[in-house]
Amino acid sequence: MTQPILYSFRRCPYAMRARLALAYLGQPMDLREVVLKDKPRELLALSPKGTVPVLQLADGRVLEHSLEIMLWALGQADPKQWWPESPEQQRLTLELIQRNDGEFKHWLDRYKYADRHPHPQQWYRQKSQPWLDRLESMLTDTPWLLGSRLTLADAALLPFIRQYAMVDRPWFDAHYPGLSRWLTWWMEGELYGRIMGKFSPWQPGDPPTLWPSN
Repeated sequence: MTQPILYSFRRCPYAMRARLALAYLGQPMDLREVVLKDKPRELLALSPKGTVPVLQLADGRVLEHSLEIMLWALGQADPKQWWPESPEQQRLTLELIQRNDGEFKHWLDRYKYADRHPHPQQWYRQKSQPWLDRLESMLTDTPWLLGSRLTLADAALLPFIRQYAMVDRPWFDAHYPGLSRWLTWWMEGELYGRIMGKFSPWQPGDPPTLWPSN
């Protein structure tokens, strides 16, 4: 294997944030777009849990979790210092990601698919608002969650805030102007465009799809 292999799914928020860090790194890899209802045996052999993203490194090591992949990418090169220098900001970054992936993701799934759950959408919206209020307050005086520079915290939370906002974008924009500006900057940016390209589902025997492309 001459380059890493990334198993991904375009709209999965975990795969999206892994691709953000990998696009930032810029190291070419073989991107294999997965159909989640028909997962390739090659993916399941590497990672029986059957979720994406999964990154197989050139030395054979397998990274099975999005944050693990992001931290690996930053460990290869971090020219714009996505990983904060200060231990305090490092702890805050990991705390924000943990809360996002736990409590907020729980309410996000129910807010997005309220018709599958016992309460009306408004109920799940109210449950998720304290978290959004906290993020909004962090953007009151600065363009990014941890200050004047984009960091891992912004990249790791982006796909989940995007999912939430898209349920009712006019309401989101009206109630969270800071988050709305932050989200718009991301979605109109070059890096976001690089991770959201459309690829045909991978099949065994296909030639490598090298990504990110120059």
